[in-house]
Amino acid sequence: MKKTIIEARDVCFKYEGASTLAVDHVTLDIAEGDFVAILGRNGSGKSTFAKLLNALQLPTEGSVRVNGIIPANEDDCYEVRKSCGMVFQNPDNQIVTTIVEEDCAFGLENLGTPPQEIRARVDDALRSVGMSEFAQASPAMLSGGQKQRVAVAGVLAMRPRIIVFDESTAMLDPIGRRDVFALARRLNVEEGITIVWITHFMEEAALADRLVIMDGGRIALEGEPRSVFAQTDRVLELGLDVPEMMKLAQMLRARGIALPDDIMTVNEMAVELCRLK
Repeated sequence: MKKTIIEARDVCFKYEGASTLAVDHVTLDIAEGDFVAILGRNGSGKSTFAKLLNALQLPTEGSVRVNGIIPANEDDCYEVRKSCGMVFQNPDNQIVTTIVEEDCAFGLENLGTPPQEIRARVDDALRSVGMSEFAQASPAMLSGGQKQRVAVAGVLAMRPRIIVFDESTAMLDPIGRRDVFALARRLNVEEGITIVWITHFMEEAALADRLVIMDGGRIALEGEPRSVFAQTDRVLELGLDVPEMMKLAQMLRARGIALPDDIMTVNEMAVELCRLK
C-alpha cells in the first residue's frame, strides 16, 4: 500500500476582506507517486488549494500535512517547499535570471548547495526536461513551452517529492500543452514524483490517475476520471465539460443507441460502434 504524502484535513481558507471561504472544509489524501488532477470553474478554489499544498498560504482552519510536515512557522514552510515544488501558470513569473542554467541553479544557490553539486543537479534537471542544448540561452528567446520546461527544471533541481502544476499549460498553444503534460507524466511514471495537476482542460484531466472536481471551495466529485466523467450531467452542472467521445455517446444513447456511459476515447467509440453491427 502506498504511503500518503499529502493529507488535508477539514481545511478552510478565507482571503482577507472576503465574505466567503475560498476553500471550504476540504479533506483529501494523496498517495506518494499518484498523478491527481484537480478541476473546477473559475473561483472554485482549486488554485487556492494548490497554494496551501506548497505553504504559500496557511489554512484559516484545519491542517495540511505535506511529507509529514504541518507548516506552523516559516521554518516549516521552508521545509514543505523543499519537498513540494510548484510550477505556475506564467513561466515569466517564475524565471528570474537571464541565462537558462543560472535560473535553474537559483534555488540551489539560495540553499547554499556546494557548486559541484549545483552543477550536477542543473545538468540532470535540464536533461530531464529536454533543455540541455539551451543551457546558455536567454529565457526571453524561448517559446512559451520551452520557458515552462525551464521553470520545471528549476523545480526539479531542488529534488522535490511532489510537484504542483497550477494551470501550467493555460497560456500555451496545443503543442506546448501536450509537451508539458507529457513531461509531467514522464516524471511521475519514471521518477515516481507525485504530481498534482490543476487544470481546466478536460483532455488533460482524463489522463490522470485520479480526478477531483472542486466547486464553491468544496470537493464536488472525486474518483477515477472514467467514473467521474461518466456522471456527465453532474459535471456539466458544475460548469465543466466532458471528453468529446463521452458527449457523443450521451447524444447517441438519447437516440436509442445502446452504448456504455464510460466511453472516453475515439478508439473506444469505434470498438463499441462496431459491436452494434
